[in-house]
Amino acid sequence: MPSTLSYPGVYVEEIPSGVRTITGVATSITAFVGRALRGPVDEPVIINNFGDFERTFGGLWNDSTLSFAVKQYFANGGGVAIIVRVYKASTTGVIKESAEIVLTTLDPDGGGTPGTAGTMTLIAAGKGAWGNNLQVIIDRSKYDATDLSSFDMTVQEVVGGTVVAQEVYFNLTVASSDSRYVGRVLSNQSALVSLKSLTADTGSPVQALTPVKVTAGVPGGEASDGIAIDTNAVHGSEGSKTGMYALDKTDLFNILCLPPIVPLDVATSSDDYSNTFWADATAFCHRRRAIVIVNPKIDWNTVAEVSNSTTGFASLDADENSVFYFPNVLAGNPLRKNSIETFSPCGIAAGIMARTDANRGVWKAPAGIDANILGIQALEVRMTDSENGQLNPLGVNCLRTMPGAGHVVWGARTMKGADRLSSEWKYLPVRRLALYIEESLYRGTQWVVFEPNDEPLWSQIRLNVGAFMHNLFRQGAFQGTTPRDAYFVQCDKTTTPQSDINLGIVNIMVGFAPLKPAEFVVIKLQQMAGQIEI
Repeated sequence: MPSTLSYPGVYVEEIPSGVRTITGVATSITAFVGRALRGPVDEPVIINNFGDFERTFGGLWNDSTLSFAVKQYFANGGGVAIIVRVYKASTTGVIKESAEIVLTTLDPDGGGTPGTAGTMTLIAAGKGAWGNNLQVIIDRSKYDATDLSSFDMTVQEVVGGTVVAQEVYFNLTVASSDSRYVGRVLSNQSALVSLKSLTADTGSPVQALTPVKVTAGVPGGEASDGIAIDTNAVHGSEGSKTGMYALDKTDLFNILCLPPIVPLDVATSSDDYSNTFWADATAFCHRRRAIVIVNPKIDWNTVAEVSNSTTGFASLDADENSVFYFPNVLAGNPLRKNSIETFSPCGIAAGIMARTDANRGVWKAPAGIDANILGIQALEVRMTDSENGQLNPLGVNCLRTMPGAGHVVWGARTMKGADRLSSEWKYLPVRRLALYIEESLYRGTQWVVFEPNDEPLWSQIRLNVGAFMHNLFRQGAFQGTTPRDAYFVQCDKTTTPQSDINLGIVNIMVGFAPLKPAEFVVIKLQQMAGQIEI
């Protein structure tokens, strides 16, 4: 701000440059929604590798198609994933959703009255039978025999006699006013248990001042993994932020992967997601500027079934924010001695998008010889060129087996990519680049809100947005050899007339010339006639 000129001398003032750097957002954060062995329910959790998934969600599980999709995602180049675990409780024969551990060796009142005890109930940090493997060791040997409110606690997860996870807490207390109150400490630090309740003294005899071990899963406290999830569990509620709508609790995702609700080897057509479900998922992705990967129907096992004009791919709703891959893949299951099973290609496709983005950029089609599929044995359907030619004009991205290249992704269209639709969003890299620009500019222009709406503001907008677009041009994201040919940024009195200024509106026009993938390569060969020298 201007200096107050009070004395003769030299004054130094710093003048803002008007430069506000717009940073591009991530392009391939993939969200997965489905069933898992353990972990928080209806809460998005960010993971960076499959080891993170094993620690938080229990790793591979035969009943979890999500676990195999996540493994295939990272195996094919995936970088960051967001996991939403859904859980469906059984209505019969299940005592608990989360395992409980009941301790009767403490005095919840904190009074330390000898000869009396209260009940402290701990609950596993997540739903599922994994909590039945928990055990808690209470140790009061370091404390006064008359002080029944203080103790040390060790929480262990024991599988097959081996401790696979352990947490140790010292100097805990059941006095809620104390900084080491057991409920507060477990809530802030424990990944295994939390405090469910503390009850008043019961008058039961106090056990000796030696470590006391209590195991979960005793009658009344055991838990179940629940039953197979259904479409409603994955869909969830937008108002309650459950199922896929739990992703509204996270800041950003670019790709939505919804693995089948049951393993494909035992699935029937009744286990398919409905067209209404996919329409809701696509609408959700529109709002979040993301792409959803649509799974093949369970009974689509041939090219003819996919190309059928009534019951095939054409029966699905076409949308520029959805993409479809066919066929399913065959891969070994490590949990069944690597027996060959069928899996949806959604995790693989998302991983290849992430790998291509990292190596080449979001404007490069995630397809071609470089888009090789890793970690599978074969494709469920091995297509010929002519069969590929039936599906490609519909907007189906085929997975092919190519000599010398192996299994590859051989298509880069959105579901709006059918030739008959003539959509400007025909190609997946064009759509994903547009979403990337939209999200980056949306976040990078928040500073504009409430600024004085006139030429000084407009010039700053042109400067900053133009710098962002020019950086993309230099990376090769657009057509054209000059910036004028590749993009434009317009924000002035022609885009924002006085009527819009009066309404508090500033209009920014941004255009770009996208790169289209070379989908068809035509080589023309001509025989030259012999030349007669004169």
